[in-house]
Amino acid sequence: MSFLVCVPARLASSRLPRKALADLAGKPMVVRTVEQALQSEASNVLVATDSHEIAEAVSTHGYAVQLTSATHLTGTDRLAELAHRLNWSDEQIIVNVQGDEPLIQPALINQVAHTLAQASDAAIATLAVPITNSATFFDPNIVKVVLNTAQYALYFSRAPIPWARDALQQGAQTLATGLPALQHIGLYAYRAGFLKRFPQLTQGPLETFESLEQLRALENGFSIAVSLSEFPTHAGVDTEADLARVREFLLSS
Repeated sequence: MSFLVCVPARLASSRLPRKALADLAGKPMVVRTVEQALQSEASNVLVATDSHEIAEAVSTHGYAVQLTSATHLTGTDRLAELAHRLNWSDEQIIVNVQGDEPLIQPALINQVAHTLAQASDAAIATLAVPITNSATFFDPNIVKVVLNTAQYALYFSRAPIPWARDALQQGAQTLATGLPALQHIGLYAYRAGFLKRFPQLTQGPLETFESLEQLRALENGFSIAVSLSEFPTHAGVDTEADLARVREFLLSS
């Protein structure tokens, strides 16, 4: 099984502008992310960006980069452009690793790629971890996913799903015993054939209201395979506090 890793990266970020080039122990964040991805089983890792500054930083460190259109709304659109331009075969598996994941575990990348390879009828694969506390379950900033018996996604939501009616009827925010509550990990593997179709898919009301791009695939009839993560996860970098946390980790490791 062969797969590629693509790292979409941009300079514009509402919460932390220019974070892709933020210094992390002497290297730009996007370069740190690429180096983590290169420790996976991927046959190739490349950065997709509309920024000449990012492209120069990546190429200066000796890594592959492709310049893409500046009009893309999402990283998936950026990957879709490359799927067409580089003529990837429809069955080629591409793992999307966001450029602000400098501590991503290579084992997670391998896991999501293998999940898709083993699910021949899925267009996408992603990961999840069990939710073990009520704070996480009721946090609208944490995306939840519910699965069918075949481990395919039924739905993603910022709301607490599945809703344990009996346990929650008194209004207390508790996590019901045995509830199959799962937190979504935002790491995706795609088949290139799906990426080529993605820009033409209709954005439905579920995606619009939840503001979750993966719902576009479900609303348009595509399957998403999900496996439970066996490896530790590190949050991406969205704020100055996140940046400080990663810098401290790198200096102490």
